[in-house]
Amino acid sequence: MRKFGLIGYPLKHSFSGKYFAEKFEREGIHDCQYDLYEIDAIGKFPDLIKNNPELEGINVTIPYKEQVIPYLDELEPGCKAIGAVNCIKIKDNKLIGYNTDYIGFKESLDAWLHGKRPKTLVLGTGGASKAIKQALEGLDMPYLMVSRNANGQKGMISYDDLIQNEKYLQEYFLIVNTTPVGTFPNTEEMPAIPVGQIGREHKVYDLVYNPEKTFLMRSLEARGAVVKNGLEMLQLQAEAAWKIWN
Repeated sequence: MRKFGLIGYPLKHSFSGKYFAEKFEREGIHDCQYDLYEIDAIGKFPDLIKNNPELEGINVTIPYKEQVIPYLDELEPGCKAIGAVNCIKIKDNKLIGYNTDYIGFKESLDAWLHGKRPKTLVLGTGGASKAIKQALEGLDMPYLMVSRNANGQKGMISYDDLIQNEKYLQEYFLIVNTTPVGTFPNTEEMPAIPVGQIGREHKVYDLVYNPEKTFLMRSLEARGAVVKNGLEMLQLQAEAAWKIWN
């Protein structure tokens, strides 16, 4: 039996487990299984590998996309530039890191924008944001990072800056949420976006997919914005991982 799986913490509402179970069923793949490996500290990762010698591939989710890197033997060049891993291939006792978030987001966003290239605000600076930045650069789209504390860093503003200075939302018409804020079960929360400054010219791409329509999406849609969740990106990145493992 070929084994694949997902590491992260917590994994109660994981997308990957359900996705691969349905994929194997749908495509008549009977020699593979996909398991969830919920580990509460990345230090437990080497034991997980040692105790599961049949593992051929692992997906990586929050909070380990950056923390897992020191445990890998090599990084695929594009992944090295991103600095975050969400897919690991295990072959000949070597662990190789990849980033399929980048592939999934880039393909999904490009199709959604129909060739347009709006200036973009990226909410959050965690592991997920790194792949998003790389994808925006690949699509030649200017962006600013939005964080709780910008600390004068180049290319970054704080949520306070965004609220206090209306020029940003008069210039930046795409908002990408890479934070987990609004994920089930905390579905009535959203990043601190000044909703009153949003209009019909804005779009929001929320990487959260559970719930299907986040509080951020609902709030901005009520102001006329066009919204999209992260489900398509997840499906595309899962298929990209499957290609890497095979």
